[in-house]
Amino acid sequence: MHIELRHLRYFIAVAEELHFGRAAQRLNISQPPLSQQIQTLEKQINARLFARNNRRVELTPAGEQFLLDSRQILASVNRAAEKASRLHAGTSGELRIGFTSSSPFISQVSEALSNFRYRYPDVHLQMQELNTRQQLEPLSDGRLDLGVMRNTELPDSLAWRLLLREPLCALLHRDHPLAHAAQLSVSELGSEPFVFFDPHVGTALYSETLALMHRYQVTPCITQEVGEAMTIMGLVAAGLGISILPASFRRVSPPEVIWKTLKEADARSEVWLVWSRQRELRAPLTQMIALLSGEQIVA
Repeated sequence: MHIELRHLRYFIAVAEELHFGRAAQRLNISQPPLSQQIQTLEKQINARLFARNNRRVELTPAGEQFLLDSRQILASVNRAAEKASRLHAGTSGELRIGFTSSSPFISQVSEALSNFRYRYPDVHLQMQELNTRQQLEPLSDGRLDLGVMRNTELPDSLAWRLLLREPLCALLHRDHPLAHAAQLSVSELGSEPFVFFDPHVGTALYSETLALMHRYQVTPCITQEVGEAMTIMGLVAAGLGISILPASFRRVSPPEVIWKTLKEADARSEVWLVWSRQRELRAPLTQMIALLSGEQIVA
């Protein structure tokens, strides 16, 4: 059996018009080929679809059922074509994004996510909070499409783009003697009890911040090691020490914590967009990268 979609369209036109001449005119073909195609269709399915004579054309019971099924088949084909088109255009599907804990507090990131949700409501965003090192393997093996992370050493399988550079700031309790200074230098923090990440957590901020301090011959006295930036801010708020964090965390800082700009020009942290070199850049991914990067998107 070899039934083509055009056979179904021809049949539906005749079934709706119940007149071969009008159906042929509607299909923009001549009547003899249309009659021949309907006869071929009836032979293919081994059923008489129309009862016809010189005065009228009527659907047989088999024709009535075939009309219902033909409409469903064409509707299903149209839906499938529309889904494929939307997936290709990036207006539907799924986008899996890994992000560090600070990412939602970066206005450029939160605004891009909100804009993407407005533009593409049928694309499901699956967000997964992971520190920088935890994102590398799922990005390489395809469990994540995009990573928003701090700068780190990447395997050759991953590509990256600089999203932004943000200041690293010193955090002090509001009653700390240095709280009234306009700015602080890294060297002024060397003798203070330091609250920071546990090195086993795997956050890129750990090595990045210690590298900054070591460049200025400062070895911090780390007295508290924790797993989350929010915990660091809480311990600083409790007066258990000072710390250094990216400025984006300031949006969720406790009122007891004072943030001070560091004088050093290289007291900056880079935020990267990272994706796999070995996988096709699907439309939703390219659109998200463009939005995050502040590029114009042509609808």
